[in-house]
Parts: sequence; structure tokens; C-alpha cells
Amino acid sequence: MEGQNVEELLAKAERDEAEKLQRITVHKELELEFDLGNLLASDRNPPTGLRRAGPSPEAELQALARDNTQLLINQLWQLPTERVEEALVARLPEPTTRLPREKPVPRPRPLTRWQQFARLKGIRPKKKTNLVWDEVSGQWRRRWGYQRARDDTKEWLIEVPGGADPLEDQFAKRIQAKKERVAKNELNRLRNLARAHKMQLPSTAGMHPTGHQSKEELGRAMQVAKVSTASVGRFQERLPKEKAPRGSGKKRKFQPLFGDFAAEKKSQLELLRVMNSKKPQLDVTRATNKQMREEDQEAAAKRRKMSQKGKRKGGRQGAGGQRKGGPPSQGGKRKGGLGGKVNSGPPRLGGKRKGGQHQGGKRRK
Repeated sequence: MEGQNVEELLAKAERDEAEKLQRITVHKELELEFDLGNLLASDRNPPTGLRRAGPSPEAELQALARDNTQLLINQLWQLPTERVEEALVARLPEPTTRLPREKPVPRPRPLTRWQQFARLKGIRPKKKTNLVWDEVSGQWRRRWGYQRARDDTKEWLIEVPGGADPLEDQFAKRIQAKKERVAKNELNRLRNLARAHKMQLPSTAGMHPTGHQSKEELGRAMQVAKVSTASVGRFQERLPKEKAPRGSGKKRKFQPLFGDFAAEKKSQLELLRVMNSKKPQLDVTRATNKQMREEDQEAAAKRRKMSQKGKRKGGRQGAGGQRKGGPPSQGGKRKGGLGGKVNSGPPRLGGKRKGGQHQGGKRRK
């Protein structure tokens, strides 16, 4: 009895061991392709089990994923291992599969204005060491930043310059100058970013801290300063030849939505009267201005036509240049003939004659 129990226990242990081996051993017709650097396994076997599963292949998919994962883990256990902080880790090889990027490749940073100027002039940056010798402290210190060499902010005494006000606070002046330098550097940085992204730097008046403002920038700044009052520039005086700013027309005034029913009734009745009247309402001023504009246009057209005729009259002379002698056929200048000016003879088209009428020329009164 006891012998049978021992045999049963040994058989059960063998079956359990076989089941464990069966769980970690997977047989495939085609070997999988592994990329252990990316923890990637590619299965090229045809999915015959999925075709037999029918409309619900969830169980087959889970079994396929489990087998492929088991094969990948088996490959990982074949790698060289090491112990790091009481943990056994495997050293992965270099990946062989090139995976696509999640984000596009970053573009090269655009050059700043100084970098463009330096490249144009061939200026190469000089490399400076980060540490310099500080004679005051007698040790090597950083060139810039905290605890730098020759730090003027740690001075307890500042000499007053010769032409400066003796009552002026030199410490406050130094702090203010540093704030201005920091603000200028920040403005240059924003300008470089705006130039790189092809954007315009936002500014209230369009003024730059430099002294090279254009006429448009000065005019825009003046208009902004004028309308920055409580009355929006309504009572600001103008210069003798200053033009009215654009876009400063009269604002439209709308009637209230409720309250004045009499005025609303009157305006509606006036509109109906104009629409129902058979005789159109005539604006005398508008009609007069229109007639005057048409007359001016006609007169200007006539003057242009007469000036064009006067210009064409000189084009019918000889083909050559002016000369004192020579045959008339070559455009020589003489008192008679066909090439130059004439004083007698029948009037030609566009010719010049002292007396009588002719076409296209001037008439002597």
C-alpha cells in the first residue's frame, strides 16, 4: 500500500515536471525572428489555428501570443546576465530593427543676427576657458556666474567718476545698468525668435530702443501716444501741417432699442412715404457734384487728346537728324523743301505754317 502511494507520488511529480516543460517549450514550423535589442519577435508562420477557430478567435489569439512571448523570454534567458543591487538582469544587444520616430526630426536651429554677420565676415568664435585667475582672492574662479572672478557686486566702496553728480547713488546706478542690459538681451532673444519663425515682434507703439526709427514708425508712435489719453485724443492739438490720421472717422450712432417710440414711429412713417412716393426724391447737391465731375473729366480728355496731336506733329519730319546742309530727302534743315520747316506752300497734315488753318497744328491769331 505504501509502495503504491510512493509510486503514485513519483508519477505525479513526473507529470507535473512534464507539464512545466511543456509550458516553456514551444514548437514552431518556422523559427521566429528576434530583435532582442527592441524586445521584438516576428512570427512568419501561417495562422492556421485562427482559420479553424471560426467567428470567435479570442482563445486562439491568446494562445498564439502566449507561445510567442514564451519564445522571446527563452531567448532572453540565453543572454549573459549580471547582478545589480540584488537583482539579476540581462544585458541586451544593440537593436537591429530601425523603428520610425514618434516625432519628426528637429529642424536645425536658425542663426541669430550676430551669427549671420559673423559668418558673412568670416569671424570665428574664440574658445575661452571657464576658469580665470582672480588676483583679489588668489584662486581660480569662474569667468561668469556665481562666485565669479572680479565680481563687482561684492564691492563695498565705489569711486565716483569725475563728471558725475556727487550725490548720485552709484550702487543704484550699477543695478539699473545691469537691469537694462538684461532687458536688452531678452529683447534681442525675442527678436531672434520672431525672425526665425517669420513673425513680427509685438509692440505697442512700434518703437525700437535703438535710434534708427523710420518715418512710419515715428508716425505710428505719435498716433498711439495721442490716443492714449482719457479723451482718446479728442482734445489734443495738431501740428500746423499734420494730416488727419486714418481710421479716425465719425462713429456710427445707433438709436436705443426701446424707450423713444415716437421717434421710431416717425422714422418708419418717413421711410414708407419715400418708398410709396411716385416722384423720386432728388438730391440737388449730389446731382450738381456729379455733373461737375463729368464736365471736368470731358475737359481733361479733350486736353489729353490735343496734347497727343501736338506731339505727333513733329514725327512727320525727315528720318535723319538736323544738319545745316544736304539734300532735303535726308532731313536737312532748310527754308524750303519736303524735309524741314516751310514758310510757304500748301499746308500739310501736322505741318507748321505762319498763316491760315491746317489740321493738327497751331493757329496764329
